[in-house]
Amino acid sequence: MLWIVLGIVALVIIFAIATYNRLVALRQNLKNAWSQIDVQLKRRYDLIPNLVNTVKGYAAHEKETLENVTKARTMAMQAGNVNEQAGAEDMLTGALKSLFAVAESYPELKADANFRQLQNELGNTEGQIASARQAYNQVVMNFNTAIQRFPTVLVAGMFGFHQENYFNLDEEPASREAVKVEF
Repeated sequence: MLWIVLGIVALVIIFAIATYNRLVALRQNLKNAWSQIDVQLKRRYDLIPNLVNTVKGYAAHEKETLENVTKARTMAMQAGNVNEQAGAEDMLTGALKSLFAVAESYPELKADANFRQLQNELGNTEGQIASARQAYNQVVMNFNTAIQRFPTVLVAGMFGFHQENYFNLDEEPASREAVKVEF
């Protein structure tokens, strides 16, 4: 009888260790996925001052738009967690849209090779951010699912594993509405 009890205790300990190690690996995947987003966001932040300076040369009187882009970039760089980062990135995206709208008013700016190159690099970076965000959200889903499943939830609770937030942009319901096109 003692051997049976020791065998059951050993199985429970082995299960707890294996589950803990699996959760640690998932958490490390989560950190890696976030660092991939962070790399792309830093690249984006590095491109923005060059873009603003290029536009400044052609559209000096568009000071408010340029200041909004700079302010949004600073807020995004200072975001502390996933939710703050998502909100700051929404603001930055809106400011960049305004900047590109200003650029549309200046044909000589649109023709500038430096501006076009920066615009293309920023577009490529936006695609890489979207891809990294999708990968991050997949890892978050896997992690959150793992810590909610029974019996893993018991080990997760014991060792302080908690759900992580998705990196979602455009939280406002208005941004989810269909765009109206009129001719």
